[in-house]
Amino acid sequence: MKKVFVLDTNVLLHDPSAMLRFEDNDVVLPITIIEELDRFKKQPEMTGRNARQVSRNLDALRQQGHLTDGIPLENGGHLRVALCHRETLEALPPELEGDQADNAILAVALELKRQCDCPVILVSKDTNLRIKADALDLRSEDYETDKVDVDDLYTGMVDVMVSAEVIDQLYREGAIALDAKLLPNQAITLVDETNPSHTALGLVDGLTGQITPLPKFPYTGISRIQARNREQKFAFELLLRDSVPLVTLVGKAGTGKTLLAIAAGLHKVADERLYSRLLISRPIVPMGKDLGYLPGDVNEKLTPWMRPLYDNFDLIFGNPSSVDKPGHWRHGYEELSDRGLLQIEALAYIRGRSIPQQYFIIDEAQNLTPHEVKTILTRAGEGTKIVLTGDIDQIDNPYVDAASNGLTYVVERFKNNPLAGHITLYKGERSKLAEEASILL
Repeated sequence: MKKVFVLDTNVLLHDPSAMLRFEDNDVVLPITIIEELDRFKKQPEMTGRNARQVSRNLDALRQQGHLTDGIPLENGGHLRVALCHRETLEALPPELEGDQADNAILAVALELKRQCDCPVILVSKDTNLRIKADALDLRSEDYETDKVDVDDLYTGMVDVMVSAEVIDQLYREGAIALDAKLLPNQAITLVDETNPSHTALGLVDGLTGQITPLPKFPYTGISRIQARNREQKFAFELLLRDSVPLVTLVGKAGTGKTLLAIAAGLHKVADERLYSRLLISRPIVPMGKDLGYLPGDVNEKLTPWMRPLYDNFDLIFGNPSSVDKPGHWRHGYEELSDRGLLQIEALAYIRGRSIPQQYFIIDEAQNLTPHEVKTILTRAGEGTKIVLTGDIDQIDNPYVDAASNGLTYVVERFKNNPLAGHITLYKGERSKLAEEASILL
């Protein structure tokens, strides 16, 4: 049976193509959405761009007929813009007099429900609006086209029980093949069936499918950073492996995601010279005043947002490396910037760029939408490696959650791809206090 889907504004801001993703069903946009899009289109970053894109999509469809009458879509459904009639709005319970935009959307959905014999479903990413709809006996759903089951999120690791001879063979021959279902670039822990303390760490080669042992990292570590647990060893190997141009790292605060990525990037850029530059960026998601209210030029405005990245460089380099002038110490990352080996910038400037031969780290990627991540990944030029890091339990972007953010979306979509590797980090290594706080609080 054909269904009628009534969309909320936040669905279109999350995915500008959402109106085209409901197969052969009918899609209805309450007129209040057009007003809200007009307000959001002036915002910076992806929200404003998505609002403008939706307006352009609707304007293109308008050339085919009247939006209020309905426009046929390629998938067999229809799209139309519905007016909110005052009598329906006034019939809502008095407790819902606050948010006029939400009330108008509810009123349109309720009127369609009375007029249609087919199911009418309100689609919104606003939890409270879905609760209001349920209270009015109106069916509502989240927009789940790009949702990921977080409970079953790919970890990038697997334990395999084998004989002691297989473990010995791995180190003796340097590569083995197992009769097991393994994914490209998956991290493997081979466990001796008779002696569980006898193990070996390896990685599935994305091209051959064979398991190769993890190399012994130098005593000094990578950029003076030592892997402290099994997951960090796996992460380092993926970050240093040139045949894996896309790496995703997920983990709670203090697990070392950003530090490992920066250390590996520095090693590849400054020591091995395999990449022309280490480019690091993170989304600017305001909590309070926006970026424009901060004083200074672009670099000064970005400093509060990029301070966590600078802290990691200070940890890697130790004390400031040199004296620029009497009484002024220069940080190691400042020297790298002056030499053209390091660039730190906001993601707002990434659109339209082509980034070849660079080691590109995107920190706090959990605050990105799937569409934003697609925009970033398609910027990668020849020879570029991209690393996405983030904690899906610390999301500040109101338009995504743990199941719909760009980071988890990439993890699931690329888990079978030989170009990508993923590791979930579990153990906090920042400090004992930070680890206990992460667990207890």
